[in-house]
Amino acid sequence: MTNTANEKLVLALPKGRILKEVMPIVRAAGIEPEADFDDPKSRKLTFATNHDNIEIIRVRSFDVATFVAFGAAHLGVAGGDVLMEFDSPEIYAPIDLGIGYCRISVAEPKSLMGEDDPSTWSHVRVATKYPEITKKHFAKRGVQAECIKLNGAMELAPTLGLCNRIVDLVSTGDTLRANGLVEVEVIAEITSRLAVNRTAWKTRPAEIGGWIKKFKEAIDAQAS
Repeated sequence: MTNTANEKLVLALPKGRILKEVMPIVRAAGIEPEADFDDPKSRKLTFATNHDNIEIIRVRSFDVATFVAFGAAHLGVAGGDVLMEFDSPEIYAPIDLGIGYCRISVAEPKSLMGEDDPSTWSHVRVATKYPEITKKHFAKRGVQAECIKLNGAMELAPTLGLCNRIVDLVSTGDTLRANGLVEVEVIAEITSRLAVNRTAWKTRPAEIGGWIKKFKEAIDAQAS
């Protein structure tokens, strides 16, 4: 997508838990969305703001990276897990927002612990919505990972015999424990970041750079 200087600046925000955590930062940076944004009955996906040249879109967390990478959005907020899985050279993530802490972990049924030696694995079958992260993680150990793509209910995979292990996002670990699973390895610690389209930053450096600075100031003010 070609960006021009007179285009509105588009900020992509993720639906769900992260949205609640990031809005105080967005507002502290000086961006206030229209009233419909906070209306739970609204089905709008695009929202005007207090800046004539800025609008907000609200999309699924994984789609934030897609919109930013292809230039449909100039800025976005995405979890580190999304950015790692998408792994696009068109996305620059200059600011850790310090919200949405969780981790990507390998988990298996409690009954498997101690039965086998991970150092002897040459092949492993894993259910995950992060196939790229999973393959890279195991490849570093010389293990071939066969990834079964699931978008949810990962914990059912070992129970129903789909595979023995999963790679998933973990926060409290309560869901794993409730389904008889235990974490056996943490792949990465995750927080949400401000994501920027590289082409937009090159073609609109003053504008994009100005908003990066405002987000950084908002983060610093919260920390102080």
